[in-house]
Amino acid sequence: MKKRLDRPVALIGLMGAGKSTVGRRLATMLDRGFIDADDAIEDAAQLSIAEIFSEFGEAYFRDGERRVIARLIEEEHGVIATGGGAFVNAETRALILERAVTVWIDCDIATLVERTGRRDDRPLLRNEEPEAVLTRLQRERAPFYEQAHIRVEGQRGPHTRTAWSIIEGIEQWLS
Repeated sequence: MKKRLDRPVALIGLMGAGKSTVGRRLATMLDRGFIDADDAIEDAAQLSIAEIFSEFGEAYFRDGERRVIARLIEEEHGVIATGGGAFVNAETRALILERAVTVWIDCDIATLVERTGRRDDRPLLRNEEPEAVLTRLQRERAPFYEQAHIRVEGQRGPHTRTAWSIIEGIEQWLS
């Protein structure tokens, strides 16, 4: 990279966009560490995301998510996969934009539905039709996601392609 990457890379986007899988690949390619914010939240709370939502509600979860992401950025993790709704929170968004290179992995709804259907641990998809929920979330969150430093199209094929797109975006952002 032309200029040294001196901050973490924070991946944002809807659930199923590939933030965790692409993030791991990207971290390896950049020779940096990787952490999934949702995993860090579960470790801190000693509860699953679904349990936190069920027992305490979304507002409580978002507050904890904000604090965990702030800690991860402070600890200077190389690549951070954030939860799909993290960037909607004004405080979290401001922190990520100021202290990280923010990358929006944008993905089409059909791909998101297919990917999120592989697991049954998505609290926001439990009680409604996933396609309707993801379409609504995409419409609601796009104005926030559009503030990211870099936007890449999530690829249906190997995650390495999306990771390379991110590297190209970072190189352009740094120059």
